[in-house]
Amino acid sequence: MRDDIRAHLSPSAAGPGGPVRGPHLSRRALLGQGALALAGLSLGLSEPAFAAPGPPGGPGGAGPFGPVVVADPGNGASYARAVRLEGSNTLLATFQQFGAPGFPIFRSDDGGHSWHRHSNVPGTDEAAGWWLQPFLYVLPRAFAGLPKGAVLCAGNSLDNFSSTTIQLYASVDGGATWTFLSTVAEGGAPVPENGYTPVWEPFLLLYRDRLICYYSDQRDPKYGQKLAHQSSRDLRTWGPVVNDAVGTDYSQRPGMTTVAQVHHSLWIMTYEGGGNTGDNFYAVHYKLAKDPEAFGPAPALVLHDQDGYVPSAAPVVSWSDSGGPKGTIVVTANSDQDLFLNRDLGDPDSWERVPCAIPGGYSRYTMPLASTGSWREPGLVFVVTGPYYAENGPIQAGVVRLP
Repeated sequence: MRDDIRAHLSPSAAGPGGPVRGPHLSRRALLGQGALALAGLSLGLSEPAFAAPGPPGGPGGAGPFGPVVVADPGNGASYARAVRLEGSNTLLATFQQFGAPGFPIFRSDDGGHSWHRHSNVPGTDEAAGWWLQPFLYVLPRAFAGLPKGAVLCAGNSLDNFSSTTIQLYASVDGGATWTFLSTVAEGGAPVPENGYTPVWEPFLLLYRDRLICYYSDQRDPKYGQKLAHQSSRDLRTWGPVVNDAVGTDYSQRPGMTTVAQVHHSLWIMTYEGGGNTGDNFYAVHYKLAKDPEAFGPAPALVLHDQDGYVPSAAPVVSWSDSGGPKGTIVVTANSDQDLFLNRDLGDPDSWERVPCAIPGGYSRYTMPLASTGSWREPGLVFVVTGPYYAENGPIQAGVVRLP
């Protein structure tokens, strides 16, 4: 391992003056200091919002709770992710931890109130090297030889720090054991600087007859970094790279794609801009499109609340079927413990900022829970998070009620 790369990724390497948060904290800054770290759009939408799948109400019918500790593995744990197994109160959660091989899987059978170590991806007998940026996904229907409810896990293997590789694994036994399926994309050394060629941050979505894997891509010589995706019909072979967001000049670095469906014919993609928006270099941006594989030509919008405040860095988007006839878009960002809500299908003038009882953290993840069948019922959102980079703390989770 090169000494400069080792130092660059050291979880104890805080920047001058200690840990940095706020509007300038991005993956580049995080990796350097912490351990790798509807304007002009008319869609003619008038149909009611669709109902989210899964059992009604919160886990086990419970209301808000937490935060509770999922795991307390020590220094360098962050980037938490979770899924709910089909038709049950069982949740799986994972996270990245610097220096640990693969991703630990924790399981809760009581809707997230208590957790225990369940497995590892890859299995502990085959995991090696450093892994970053896990993503868990439950198949909503049978696909490519896997049954409905099978769990997928994508992650970024750094091997010996000479490459970055987005790999895909599957479990058909509730996350107890995992099987390697394929490599989605391969890139160069894990250096988050323009001129290098790594890939980062996978996000999975099943759409029609294809599994889409979105990721950040530094391999295109036209861009320091861009957002792209590839899709697969068999989970073994992957189609060509399709651009989802690029900067207006080479130096810009859009990153960290997440996607949610907000209507039968409308999808939202959020990402950190990686380009200057006033004094906010990593402002949260989003795009709206009728097809989740067609974000490329959609206009980029900056998320701002009613006071003009713009959150920044590591955004994650989800959609709740509560809060109004159009549901509620939920966005969390690295800059704030608060959540940002939109109940008008992403209209840029309709974002509001609301408090959240679960602590903030790097790439905090939200998972709205199905309502009781009426959008008039208050929405519940499961939230899982780790600490900010360069800070020690446990992986925590809980359920919050949307206002």
